[in-house]
Amino acid sequence: MPTSDEHIGLAEEHGAPNYAPLPMVAASAEGAWITDVAGNRYLDCLAAYSAMNFGHRNSRIMAAARAQLDRVTLVSRAFGHDQFGLFCAELAELVGKQMVLPMNTGAEAVESAIKVARKWGYEVKGVPDGRANIIVAGGNFHGRTTTIISFSDDPDARAGFGPYTPGFRTVPFGDAAALGEAIDDDTVAVLLEPVQGEAGVILPPAGYLGQVRELCSGARVLMIADEIQSGLARTGRTLACEHYGVIPDMYLLGKALGGGVVPLSAVVADRDVLGVLRPGQHVSTFGGNPLACAIGREVIAMLATGEYQDRARRLGDHLRGRLDALLGHGVTAVRSLGLWAGVDIDPALGSGREVCDRLLTSGVLAKDTHGATIRLAPPLVVERDELDWAIERLRAVLAENVVPMNGRHGAQDGYVRATVEQRACTSGW
Repeated sequence: MPTSDEHIGLAEEHGAPNYAPLPMVAASAEGAWITDVAGNRYLDCLAAYSAMNFGHRNSRIMAAARAQLDRVTLVSRAFGHDQFGLFCAELAELVGKQMVLPMNTGAEAVESAIKVARKWGYEVKGVPDGRANIIVAGGNFHGRTTTIISFSDDPDARAGFGPYTPGFRTVPFGDAAALGEAIDDDTVAVLLEPVQGEAGVILPPAGYLGQVRELCSGARVLMIADEIQSGLARTGRTLACEHYGVIPDMYLLGKALGGGVVPLSAVVADRDVLGVLRPGQHVSTFGGNPLACAIGREVIAMLATGEYQDRARRLGDHLRGRLDALLGHGVTAVRSLGLWAGVDIDPALGSGREVCDRLLTSGVLAKDTHGATIRLAPPLVVERDELDWAIERLRAVLAENVVPMNGRHGAQDGYVRATVEQRACTSGW
C-alpha cells in the first residue's frame, strides 16, 4: 500500500500541475468526515465546493446509484430511457420552471446557457446576427473553459489563454446603475451568481438582485442565475435567489445535483427560452444519462422534504455566531448565508493558505481563496458539536500567530499528520 508521500509524489510526477492541493490523501469518507491513507480523520469543511451537500456516501443517494448501476447506465441521447423524463419533470417542478437541459459539469451548464441566450436573442428578441452581448459581474467565477475565462477578471484563470471570446461586458457586482448603463439593444442576457462563492462568499447589496430583475425585464433581457454552488440547500433555501424574492429566467444548477457521485448539471428555464433549441444544435453523450438522472431524482426527492434547507439555516446561524466571536481575534470580517461562510484572516497572522495548512494539522479541511480568505462549507449533515469542534481548532490556529510552514505546499516534511488531540476528539463521533 503506497504511503501518503508516495501518492503525492506520483500525482506530482504524472498529473498535470493545475492544482496545488493540501497534502492529504483521502482513502475513504462518511458523512462529514474523510479518512486518509494513514488512517487520520478530518472534518470536511469544504464539501467539494458544495458538491457534497448531502454528505459523503449518503445512504439514500448510494442506494439509488447502486440500483441504477444494476439496470442501465448509459445509452446516449440517441435513445430514450426511463429516468430522463422523470428527472426533467421533477427538477422543473422543484424550481418552478417548465424545461430542463441536463449536462455534466457546471461549466457545461454555463456554456449551454450562453448558447441558449444568444439563440434566444437572435430568434426571439430580434438581435442582428453576430451582435449579441451578455453582461457579467466583476469577481465572477463560472468555470474555466476558453469562453468563460474570456470574461473572468482573475489573472490566474485568464492570462496566457487568449485569444478571448468576444461578446461579454463586465460591470461591478452589486452596482445596478452600472448594469443599467451597460445594457443596450443587443444585450441578450445578464449572467451572475446571486452569491459569489469563489470571490469569498460575497453577498449582494440589499435590493440589488431585485434591481437586476427589473432592468432585465424592462430591456427584454434574460436574467441567468448561476446557482451551481449556491443552489440546492446550501444557503438555507433550495435556491439562493429565494432569499431575495427574485425569479430569474434561467437557473444553472450542478455540483450537489449529482449527489457527490456523478457530475450532473442542468439549465432550467421555461419553454419560451429553452424551446429555441432544435435537434442536433446542442448535444452531450453523457448529459442526462440514466445513472445521473436516477441519482439526481433522489437528490430532488431529498430536497423536496425541506430537511436540508432547514439544517443549513439552523447550523448556519450557529456557525455565524461562533465565527463572529473571532472578530478582532485573528478574523477581520465574516460573510455568510446558510451553512456557507467566507472568513477574512488578519494578514498579519498569515495567508489563507497558511491557515488552511495549520487547520489540516488539527484535523480540519478548509480551502483558501483570494489571499487572506478561507471558505467554510461543510456537508449539511454535519452536527452542531462538530462545527463547534472545527471553530475551536480555527480559534487555536489563529491564537498560534500563524507563520509559513516548510516543505511541499507549506506542509512540514511533505505531509501533515493529524495531531494526537485530533485523534482523541474524532474517535467518538
